[in-house]
Amino acid sequence: MPTTSPGELTDIELVGSWFSVELDNGISGYFSEVGGLAVDVEVIEFTDTAVDTVTRKRPGTTKYNEVTLKRTLSPDKTFWEWVKKIRDGDMAYRTDGAVVVFDMSGKEIGRWTMTNVWPSKWSASDLDVGSDDLMQEDVTLQVEMLERVK
Repeated sequence: MPTTSPGELTDIELVGSWFSVELDNGISGYFSEVGGLAVDVEVIEFTDTAVDTVTRKRPGTTKYNEVTLKRTLSPDKTFWEWVKKIRDGDMAYRTDGAVVVFDMSGKEIGRWTMTNVWPSKWSASDLDVGSDDLMQEDVTLQVEMLERVK
């Protein structure tokens, strides 16, 4: 006699290989890696001697990691042009955006929104006559707020 479980059988875990980056300034695309989706809350310690000597810990300033993007270098120069505008003194350099995770059917199942994002570093992989590896484009984004909304 076969064993059955009640309800529909669905996977609820997020798979980290189906994602894209969407920025409000029109830059978007698929990347091979996104790193740095993290929130770091500073710990403030103080010694309380009112009753017993106890070290108490409280939350302090919240910091958001820089987000790193990696993809194969292509003729798309949108990130390069964004960094160049900042280098040339364009003060309208911040934008908002999101990292979106999809299931295998293309349905959105996860989203992290980023506020006041701007690139602090752009780089391409080294050139090497002895290699036939595809070139990589790396972009480091500074993020002032990160929120998981889905």
